[in-house]
Amino acid sequence: MSIAAELHAIGRPLLDAQLAHPTVRGIAQGDLPEPVFRSWLEQDYLFLLDYVRVFSRLAWQAPAEHLGDLVDLAHSTFHEELDLHRSLSADFGADLEGAKKGPACAAYTSFLLESAENYAEGLAALYPCMWGYSTLGQILAENPPAEPRYRAWVNTYADPGFAALAARIGQMIDEAAPDPGRAKELFVQGVAHELAFWDVP
Repeated sequence: MSIAAELHAIGRPLLDAQLAHPTVRGIAQGDLPEPVFRSWLEQDYLFLLDYVRVFSRLAWQAPAEHLGDLVDLAHSTFHEELDLHRSLSADFGADLEGAKKGPACAAYTSFLLESAENYAEGLAALYPCMWGYSTLGQILAENPPAEPRYRAWVNTYADPGFAALAARIGQMIDEAAPDPGRAKELFVQGVAHELAFWDVP
């Protein structure tokens, strides 16, 4: 079994905790209170700015065959994913420019930026976000919310193109061959940060 496949096996049961989280359930049902999602959007916007920096830091270390992958991920996150946030934020009245990191956001971004000091370990640390959101999106899209703004959010992460990006990161982890035990440790820590992030400040 590849390292990425082992991470999937570890992560899938842990993903159930996210599916059961009140914030995720509210998105799935389309009845999450607007102030909660507004706050989540503000935190995720700040997270994504640092996520771009994580991809950029990894790109600096990447082998030639994956330099373009990481540059493309940084570019698509900065433009496409953040554009989605700006659009949704306008609908929910979120204050992206005035937002300040809450404890969960600060802890998660620090973890990712520190992990990215090592190329292979950095990939394992960020994988819960890529793989996790893709998997969540696909599960939620099986019974999408009727509320159009929440449905748009679900559709973004359920998109096959996003799944392909997550799969590409999995392939890169296998090729980078991090220590399996260390990769699992970082992956589980990343999943824990993902769960904590849904606790909107």
